[in-house]
Amino acid sequence: MNELHDATKIDPTLSISAVREAFEREFERFARLAERGDALPLREVEQARRELNELRARHTGRKSPLAALKKQIGRVPAEERASFGRSVQRLEAELSERLGAVESVLCEVEARKRVELERLDVTLPGRRPRRGHLHPITLLRQRMEDIFVAMGYAVEDGPEIETDFYNFDALNIPPTHPARSAQDTFYTADGLALRTQTSPVQIHAMQRRRPPLRIIAPGKVFRRDTPDATHNPMFFQIEGLLVDRHATMAHLKGTIAEFVRRMFGPHTRTRFRPSYFPFTEPSAEVDYSCFVCDGHGCRVCKGAGWIELGGSGMVHPNVLRAVEIDPEEFSGFAFGLGIDRMCALMYGLDDIRLLYENDVRFLEQFA
Repeated sequence: MNELHDATKIDPTLSISAVREAFEREFERFARLAERGDALPLREVEQARRELNELRARHTGRKSPLAALKKQIGRVPAEERASFGRSVQRLEAELSERLGAVESVLCEVEARKRVELERLDVTLPGRRPRRGHLHPITLLRQRMEDIFVAMGYAVEDGPEIETDFYNFDALNIPPTHPARSAQDTFYTADGLALRTQTSPVQIHAMQRRRPPLRIIAPGKVFRRDTPDATHNPMFFQIEGLLVDRHATMAHLKGTIAEFVRRMFGPHTRTRFRPSYFPFTEPSAEVDYSCFVCDGHGCRVCKGAGWIELGGSGMVHPNVLRAVEIDPEEFSGFAFGLGIDRMCALMYGLDDIRLLYENDVRFLEQFA
């Protein structure tokens, strides 16, 4: 007894209870991690396994307190040696069992998470993603843009919310002009308006760049129309503008004639009917021969043989003056085409509202 008393007095940390308590203090965190299991991210599970191996080495390795206890067995009195040895063995078995149980849980969690992370079998044939396609209005707009770009026009864009100057005043539509009521639109609380046509883009372009210039301006416009088969409060337009020295009505007619030939075929004809627009003088409505019946009359052209294309004319001198271009030196022409109705005619639609209802069954036909 005196020898054991002397041994523990020399190093009291070598007692079985002290070794167990030291192990418990560090092991408690790993027991909690094992209880959380699948809630842990893979990175934390891997880190816990590394730290658990370090804990095993500290408490059961060759330089651990447990190893020191084993060396003390020979110094214990003979009558207590067997009992002390069994206690050390039980402690060793207990520590190994508890470490093994936690390690087993962490290994299983890590394996499941790796399988989940790597479950994609790269040797399997891939699934081709289902691709969408462009809207019919976009398809038609791009086709029209390609034609005009090939004719030397640049594509311009502009804001959809405009001031009175750009939407009306600069286009020779003063506040008292009756054309304002015909183009009554949507206004914001501070007096701005959703543009009623893409003509304001022409004003922006002439302010930024000096002539000669050739541009087209496709985009959305807004008017307070009641929706029906041929009207919508929002629709798409494409407008063209050319400003140069000595531009004439003949250039306008040749440009539009070339466009419809490229759009609908080489045999398509055009005709011009006198009309009125505040921003052009003289002005004309443009028709083209029906692309279905070649002008003989059918359901598409309602028996007339002609389909309305849009408005056109020579740029009014007041419009040029509004952007500080001298009308004595430069002249120009402008034209505007509706994309929605042309799209409905080309695809045989009886209601333009189909283009905006986003019905997949309808849109899939244009894939």
